[in-house]
Amino acid sequence: MKTADIVSTLAEILKSKNWKMAAAESCTGGLVCANLTEIAGSSEWFERGYITYSNEAKSECLGVSGKLIEAFGAVSEEVAKAMAEGAQVNAGVNTALSITGIAGPSGGTQSKPVGMVCFGWAIRGDGGDNRILTKTMHFDGDRQRVRQQACDYALSELAKLLEN
Repeated sequence: MKTADIVSTLAEILKSKNWKMAAAESCTGGLVCANLTEIAGSSEWFERGYITYSNEAKSECLGVSGKLIEAFGAVSEEVAKAMAEGAQVNAGVNTALSITGIAGPSGGTQSKPVGMVCFGWAIRGDGGDNRILTKTMHFDGDRQRVRQQACDYALSELAKLLEN
């Protein structure tokens, strides 16, 4: 599915629930937010985005603990979870997604190779229950392809989670 189609689907779901979303991005550097705001009227369902590229930004803007980053690394499901929660709380929205990864071409290690991306999704239902899910994916290709795949995956997974 094309990115624009994923965003349209997500927009319809959010509008039908009368919800707004936020995004916290690291390795995608605003790509998610740029795609979300391609649609006219996105202000109905998109609240804000955080581009938290540095560890300091993750802590200052999203409240991610420095100890958490030190213990697990910026590219980890633990940090992705904290980023999604921080975006959700700070933006006062029902749902938020987060992305942190290694887009390359350098920066990878044996345990965290180039193309490894961690995601978080925080979803607060109208009843107040809050679900936080995380996942790690490994994408192939150059920097731009890794970033685009991460963007599409984060958005399509959010749409699937909100449909259920």
